[in-house]
Amino acid sequence: MLNDPIADAMIRIRDAENVGKAEVILKPASKLLGSILSVMQKRGYIGEYEYIDDGRGGVYKVKLLGKINNCKAIKPRFPAKYMELEKWEKRFLPAAGIGILILTTPIGVIDHEEAKKRKVGGRLLAYVY
Repeated sequence: MLNDPIADAMIRIRDAENVGKAEVILKPASKLLGSILSVMQKRGYIGEYEYIDDGRGGVYKVKLLGKINNCKAIKPRFPAKYMELEKWEKRFLPAAGIGILILTTPIGVIDHEEAKKRKVGGRLLAYVY
């Protein structure tokens, strides 16, 4: 039984990057996972990804670029106010300007830099660097 599909997907991506694979299959697929992949693609951590309907929840096929050193889901999903984002950066990212925090906000799933620009907070989902 799969308890946290987001954490499982992040672990699969990290492990595939570590062994040098060109692509990885993530299952089960969800809208939230698709949004997280979209943010990672926008920031240049992964290449193209596509949704494939297999009749059992679907899968995402993700092309890897070899740019991820570490990625992990953040559990529990801490609430992060706009003014506290710097505190969370220091806790989860290795240095200033390296990596992104992915959070869900009222305007959608975005990275922490976009959240700072728009001055919104949300719940932390994952980090990538």
